[in-house]
Amino acid sequence: MKNSRRIETPDILKGLAVIFMIQVHLMELFAKQGIYDSLTGKVSLFLGGVPAAPVFMVMMGYFVAYSEKKPVFLIKRGVKLFVAGLILNIGLNLHLIYNILFKDWQINIWHYIFGVDIFHLAGLSLIIIGLLLIVFNKKPVIYLLLTISIPLISSFIEKGNPGTGVISYFKAYLTGGQAWSYFPLIPWLAYPLAGFTVRLFEKKYFENRISYNIKMAIAVASGILFIFTAGFGFTVSSDLEKYYTHGIVFFLWALLFIILLASIISLMNIKAGDTVAFRYFKWLGKNVTTIYVFQWLIIGNIATSVYKTQSLQEFIVWFIVITLIVSYLTILWNKLKTSFKLDFFKL
Repeated sequence: MKNSRRIETPDILKGLAVIFMIQVHLMELFAKQGIYDSLTGKVSLFLGGVPAAPVFMVMMGYFVAYSEKKPVFLIKRGVKLFVAGLILNIGLNLHLIYNILFKDWQINIWHYIFGVDIFHLAGLSLIIIGLLLIVFNKKPVIYLLLTISIPLISSFIEKGNPGTGVISYFKAYLTGGQAWSYFPLIPWLAYPLAGFTVRLFEKKYFENRISYNIKMAIAVASGILFIFTAGFGFTVSSDLEKYYTHGIVFFLWALLFIILLASIISLMNIKAGDTVAFRYFKWLGKNVTTIYVFQWLIIGNIATSVYKTQSLQEFIVWFIVITLIVSYLTILWNKLKTSFKLDFFKL
């Protein structure tokens, strides 16, 4: 029987990730262009970079392996998540879609309906992992090679050729290259595969063998490497075009950062895990998908009216208010879900 005690560090990481996602979505859509282009904007983009989507996807891959679900289950869940991503695209863009359809806004509606976001990546990743399990079972070395190969391929893909017509939509999901393709499979599939691979190696070779001192040593070593490479990571993270289609070097740097962040959070949780802040981040992490859906429904629809018009002070107020509203809506949703036994959005 599995240990029923929930692993807390990934919950905290996911909780932080969704907070970083909220602020970066506000920076991209609400803040004035001058703020977006400033150092404040670049810091916001950095925080909304590796500490957000890559952390979330690595954690997802880790728990897919940890849960030991059957391939068929993963494939079905992946299909549900992909469809959920399309539905969410419509929901978060309802205000914009209304203006396109009834106010003759000259904007391509399909770019918003089929925009490649994290739900699509998560769904396609689960489908692919399910298929890989059927073919390769749980051989860690195979998944390690695949993890490295994907961003390596991305390094050699021609970034300026998105294609035209229907082909452009397929390429948007596979390799990106479009302004509305944020998380294409290449290179982003590497992150859930990385988490999946870590768990396979952990179970086979290191289960219950990582002591406090080893965690401290990992944190120190990764911290030293981070100091000498932080400039590179900051530059790529704050340039969205490079960030969304990065190659092997940034991928390895992102893993370094995630190791450092996870080590620090793990050590801090030992000392401060019962504080209000840490309990809140753990709660966010447990409810990360619901939080993500609500924040996009609110931010996406308001953005149509306030796009790039908000000052820094207004940006901060929006961040606090939306975070509080989303938290409250999540509490209500959890009560409703319990009452009616609803279960659709789950990672």
